[in-house]
Amino acid sequence: MAALHEMGTYRSRNGQRHSQRNTTTYIDGNVVRHIQTAPNRSPQQKNRTRASVNTRRNRERALNMTMPYVVFLTAATIATVFLCVNYLKLQAAGTTYRKEIATLESQLSTARLANDNAYEDAVSSVNMENVKEIAVKQLGMVYADEGQVITYNSQDGDYIRQYGEIPTE
Repeated sequence: MAALHEMGTYRSRNGQRHSQRNTTTYIDGNVVRHIQTAPNRSPQQKNRTRASVNTRRNRERALNMTMPYVVFLTAATIATVFLCVNYLKLQAAGTTYRKEIATLESQLSTARLANDNAYEDAVSSVNMENVKEIAVKQLGMVYADEGQVITYNSQDGDYIRQYGEIPTE
């Protein structure tokens, strides 16, 4: 390739110095321009060229950003960020609630265990023979006779409320 130097001189590829005093400049080497003729195009290539022109126009239109489009994109971006932040907040709240539920379930199982232990202690501390003896001897209670027990079938629940005297018959 030819290289231009200061003072209007340049060196060619083979290293010879040339000056630019003449109005015509000659360049040796591979930088010489060759005249090329346009190739003959077939109809298919012309259609492709038209299609590529249309494609280029569509791409240029797509790259055109009008003000309403920018506003729409901005609103969509803000809405997306808002939804993502709310989703993350809900995820964090869900995690917190799950931890709190696990803590409360642990406390409940501890309280149930303590309650069951206290109930077993209460039941085991009561001697039914001792209760029977106190009831009969100190309080004067007696067993019911055969005619004193009345059986009643209830349809409504587990207990009966008595609002009046039970008939003897």
